Amino acid sequence: MDKKRIMIVDDSTFSIAFIRNILEEHGYEVVGTAGTLDEVIEVMKTQRPDLVTMDMTLPGTDGFECTRAIRKIDPSVKVIIVSSMMDEEILQEAKKLHISGYVQKPVDEEELITNIERVISVEELYLFLQDYYFPVFKEALMDGMNRMTKVRIEFQNEYCCESEYQSKGISIIIGVIGRFSGRMLIDLSEETAKKIAGKMLRKETVEKEETIAALSEFANIISGNACSILNRKNKVLGLRVAPPSVLYGEHLLISAPSFKTMTAVATSEYGELLMNVGFQRGDE
Repeated sequence: MDKKRIMIVDDSTFSIAFIRNILEEHGYEVVGTAGTLDEVIEVMKTQRPDLVTMDMTLPGTDGFECTRAIRKIDPSVKVIIVSSMMDEEILQEAKKLHISGYVQKPVDEEELITNIERVISVEELYLFLQDYYFPVFKEALMDGMNRMTKVRIEFQNEYCCESEYQSKGISIIIGVIGRFSGRMLIDLSEETAKKIAGKMLRKETVEKEETIAALSEFANIISGNACSILNRKNKVLGLRVAPPSVLYGEHLLISAPSFKTMTAVATSEYGELLMNVGFQRGDE
């Protein structure tokens, strides 16, 4: 594990020295300290820490304002509140800002380090998932298509998807839950869907209801197989698939999720398939 870089935000020289000693004894690098909003912004811009310990009461500002300023510079930075103040109002605001942890003063060494290690382990797990999920889902689609229809697909294009797009006619959406939540979407034309469903059902002609049922199971198997592979790579993920939702019709617009997703476009003798999949960090 890389040595994590931490900034301490506190207006007490005693608290800064006390927290610094704990962090350095446990192998963390303190890259800067700050006691005002201007100092917080300056250290963030110059040092780019991985994590910030944040006091709540600061001269001319508070921990929440400093957290918002930090997130404008680096939205991914993790913040742990270290403060004597703790009440329901503060906890609710901390949740809105996706604060990663809360340690009340007087600081207990074990509690502080446990909070930091938990935050770092979650981030490393998420980065692991980001590295692996897309190729795994692509392989699951390729393998599933081959096993269920005896037809091979070839990927023609892939890209990051951050905007809505026009469906070709049928979209099957599979929610994924676990340590991180996400979704997989398969989009294709009704004609392509009918051909795939016919092959799966071993029928030349299939009704729309049969097509939708077959494609729902098709998507469910692909997402389930992909999640199983990811869980075998790291069982902490604990990924599970939810029942499919099917959208169909002309002029159907598919909304982009609030988190980053990747899209792969594949071709086969039955027509084109689009797969979109992604995961979000979630509420920590």
